[in-house]
Amino acid sequence: MTELLGVTIGITSDRRSGDMIATFERKGARVLHAPTMRIVPLTEDDQLLADTRDVIADPPDVVLVTTGIGLRGWVEAADAAGLAGPLLETMGRARVVARGPKATGVIRANGLREAWSAASEQTAEAVERLVADGVDGCSVVVQLHGAADEHQLAPLVAAGARVRGVSVYRWLPPADPDAVDRLVDLVAERALDAVTFTSAPGAVALLEVAQRRGRHDELVAAFADGVVACAVGDVTAEPLRAVGIEPLVPDRWRLGALLRTLTAHLAENPVADVSTVQGRLVVRAQTAVLDGVLLELAPGPRALLRRLAEARGAVLSREDLLPALPGAADVHAVEVTIGRLRAALPDASLVRTVVKRGYRLETTP
Repeated sequence: MTELLGVTIGITSDRRSGDMIATFERKGARVLHAPTMRIVPLTEDDQLLADTRDVIADPPDVVLVTTGIGLRGWVEAADAAGLAGPLLETMGRARVVARGPKATGVIRANGLREAWSAASEQTAEAVERLVADGVDGCSVVVQLHGAADEHQLAPLVAAGARVRGVSVYRWLPPADPDAVDRLVDLVAERALDAVTFTSAPGAVALLEVAQRRGRHDELVAAFADGVVACAVGDVTAEPLRAVGIEPLVPDRWRLGALLRTLTAHLAENPVADVSTVQGRLVVRAQTAVLDGVLLELAPGPRALLRRLAEARGAVLSREDLLPALPGAADVHAVEVTIGRLRAALPDASLVRTVVKRGYRLETTP
């Protein structure tokens, strides 16, 4: 499969990133892996084990399970410490509420039964249901799944509940901050076709790095025009939307749906797409593909090829092309870069010189 030939995608996730990378690469894409945060392995998290002992010693009336993988990891960590049996017995005596079907599946797999499951797969809906049913004087334990949970639990406290959050995994700074810095720079320079987000904390972390590097506005502008931001669901999309970035979100909030949705979008929406005398030309953020063959182009030649492709056979003067070369002082830079572009093409005649007017791409109707 080569529907993503020439595409370059940034991946910000730590967990399950291997599946995404392998899938995109099988489709022909190049991947920049830059996890914006990392997750503490569950069995190594002393705080989780301390919270588990507290839940067993002080049994809750209600348990809100927000993610299937979170509950699975919690039970596995408890099992490694010899606490899985007492933890599941404690939960079995409580009213268990699920944030959605994935959480429900893991609840049942552990021999428990949910009292209710949120159709929207959002914590806010589960909280609203609990408040409506009445939680005054109740002890509520919430399995947290990220930074977005804390403020969503305030209605439970306001309704009289005693709320305890259990963070099943903790987010820490990235293992390779230089990779994240590079990701920010590439987005700001529109040198990526897309960036994927699978968690709200991961999205927040990228925005914070962009702010620290003084490229926040450039990054937001690039996501608005040129680089596709793709979030796995509305919870992940929330911090992006808060700064004016409207990401692509699949109808089903699943990793597989994200992969399919982004693949289809990128395949149908290249930077430029034109029929030429040498075959179909597709221009991407870092590459171009001519008649199914990947062209390795330096930034300058690629920028001019993009402008010529967007003109679809119309003649562009040297003055028209000069803005595509940031930092270039005069039109001589255009002439030099056109020469480099022709040298990189299988057939230099694809870019024609129109005497005393400029250049054009040899397109077909």
